[in-house]
Amino acid sequence: MAARHADAILLRRIHYVPAALKLLELIPANREHPLFGKEVIAALIHLLGDRPLAWRLGPALFGGLGLLAFSRLVWLVSLRRRATILATILLATNFMWFVQSRIAMLDMISAGLCMVGLWQFAAAWRARRTGIARLHLFGSGLALGLSLGAKWSGAPALAVPGLAFLVMRVAETGPAFIGKRGAGPIKGVSFVEAVLWLGLLPLAVYWATYIPAMFYPHHAIAPLGVVEQHELMVRLQDSVKKPHPYKTYWYQWVLNLRGIWYLFENVDGAHRGIVMIGNPLAMLAGLAAFFWGLWAAAFRRRRDVLFFAVLYALCVAMWIFNGKPVQFYYHYLLPGAFLMAILALALDALWDRRDRWRLVPRGVFGLSLALFLLFYPIISGWPLPFKDAYNFWMWLPTWR
Repeated sequence: MAARHADAILLRRIHYVPAALKLLELIPANREHPLFGKEVIAALIHLLGDRPLAWRLGPALFGGLGLLAFSRLVWLVSLRRRATILATILLATNFMWFVQSRIAMLDMISAGLCMVGLWQFAAAWRARRTGIARLHLFGSGLALGLSLGAKWSGAPALAVPGLAFLVMRVAETGPAFIGKRGAGPIKGVSFVEAVLWLGLLPLAVYWATYIPAMFYPHHAIAPLGVVEQHELMVRLQDSVKKPHPYKTYWYQWVLNLRGIWYLFENVDGAHRGIVMIGNPLAMLAGLAAFFWGLWAAAFRRRRDVLFFAVLYALCVAMWIFNGKPVQFYYHYLLPGAFLMAILALALDALWDRRDRWRLVPRGVFGLSLALFLLFYPIISGWPLPFKDAYNFWMWLPTWR
């Protein structure tokens, strides 16, 4: 087990911080991923120095921003106060969002910005004035482009605002969805304008994140060499085929069967461990809520549930059909977040019942919080009383 933990530590120490340091010197590194996440880490290292605070501050800030954006997104989509509060707390305590917000990786920067982009689209949809809606659409396009510029993991979710606009407009206008004036879903915003804000702007922002690489002394990216650059990135990602001890598959993520260790070593004179698994109750209850959500969307016309169910399904499907040979549990970060929204909406639907089912949402929510507190030492790097104390939290052999 110690060798496996060492591999996980190397996973983060070899790639992103060294790549950010090289980026400051305009030296190509970690070329299989886009640049913006590394640009954030590099900028903070430049401002604060090459130390752990600078490495981790970016993901922490974007984790907090993403949690706020997620909360606003749930509210604007559902207009349900209790569901919004439940969803925010469930995401903050689903283990994954907490752990990834405290580690120098690209995933939280991308996920946080994805939440901002979705929030701003929902805000544009709810806006009463066209001018305010346009500002929100600009914010959405900007955040979506930066999210993709940090990492490609959220690509399916980033396409949802444009698809949602198209579906709602077709539902309102029929075949004349392109040219009909005054049609929705955002008053005063035509289909062509929506393509600008939700399609062309994100792509332009994404392209702009590569500008530093255009000044590399060697292997510089040509301003118009987009196709060649992305062919290279895909080849580099597909070339990683060496077996890894933490390689997992989507069905293991969904069932919370396999996590990943980020730390297990003696630090500052104490044994410490950081494992990323999902909250044992919330993640499985969320999976049950997903199937409830399909029923609620089909028979109760719950569009709020449908919105998050589509986001979850698309983000999981990306990894089911993705040909990337080595995948890890942190790829479930965004799907797991959308699952918490579905779970919150399901609990909210049961909360006011007068029969015995009314106890279910209170029990699920309370136990989820209790599990977060129980597992806090092993997901936060608290000092352990002795080296093998981690066994207390290893409820499944596959978590080791």
